[in-house]
Amino acid sequence: MSHLRARSPRKRPGTGHKDTSSGPSRVLSVSGGQAVDRQNTAVALLDRLDSAHVYTYSRRILLGLIFSVVGDALLIWEDFFVHGLGAFLVAQIFYISAFGFRPFNIYVATVCYSLMALGIYLLMPGTYGAISFGMPVYTCLLLTMVWRAVARVQLFEELWTWTKLCSCVGGILFAVSDSLIGFNSFYCHVPHSQAIIMITYYAAQLGISLSVVDSKASYLDSLRDVKPQTDMQRCCSQPVSDSEDELRQDRSPCNIRASFTDNNSTLIQRKIVSMNSTH
Repeated sequence: MSHLRARSPRKRPGTGHKDTSSGPSRVLSVSGGQAVDRQNTAVALLDRLDSAHVYTYSRRILLGLIFSVVGDALLIWEDFFVHGLGAFLVAQIFYISAFGFRPFNIYVATVCYSLMALGIYLLMPGTYGAISFGMPVYTCLLLTMVWRAVARVQLFEELWTWTKLCSCVGGILFAVSDSLIGFNSFYCHVPHSQAIIMITYYAAQLGISLSVVDSKASYLDSLRDVKPQTDMQRCCSQPVSDSEDELRQDRSPCNIRASFTDNNSTLIQRKIVSMNSTH
C-alpha cells in the first residue's frame, strides 16, 4: 500500500538536503528576512541623516567664524567699516541657519525684537550714508541670532546641555559686544569700550564654537546606542505584560511561522489517519 504512505519531503535542487519547510512557512521566512533588511536599511539611512545634520551644523558654525575673522580684519581700517559690517552680517546668517528655528519660543522673540527696535531708535540719528541702511539690517540679523541661540536651550523643559547653554551665552555676549560698538560710535562715548568689546566678543565666539562639541557628542551617542536587531531578537525582546503587547507578539513573523508549521504537521497526520481508517 505504497499509495497510503505519506509523501516524502522533496529535495532542494542542487543540494543534498531535504526541503522540510512548507509553502506558507517559506513565504513568511522570506518576508521576515525582507522586513529585517528594510529595518537595517532604515537604520542606515537615519544614521546618514544624523551624520549630515551634525556636519552641516559644524560647517555653518565654521563658516560663521571665518566671516567673523574677515570682519575683524576689515574693521581695522575705518574706510572698510561697511565691508566689515557686511562680513559680520553674513556670519550672522550662518549662525542663524545653524541654530535653526525649532523650538520657536515666541516670548524670547518678543524680548529680542523689542530690544532691536529700541536700539535702532537710539542709533539711527547718528548714522549716515550706507550705514543708515546697513545698521538696521545687521541689528535685525544679530537679534535674530540671539533669539535662536536662547530658544534652543529649553531650560524649563530639561532639554538643555551645557554646550547649548554656552551657545546661548555666546549669542547674548555677541549682541552686547556689537551694541557697545554701535553706542560708542553713533550715540555716546563708553568708558573702557575697547577692552569690554574685545572681551565680550571673544567670549561670545568661544561659546558659539563650543556648541559644535555637543552636536558631535550627540551623533556619537546615537551611533553607539542604535544597534540593528535580527528577526529572532525582535520576537524574543517583545514585552508580554499587556494584552496589546501579547497580541503584537502573536503577530510577529517567527510566531506566525511556527503556527503555520504546527498546523501543517497536524493536517498531514489527520490525513494519514483518515486514509488508514478508510482502507
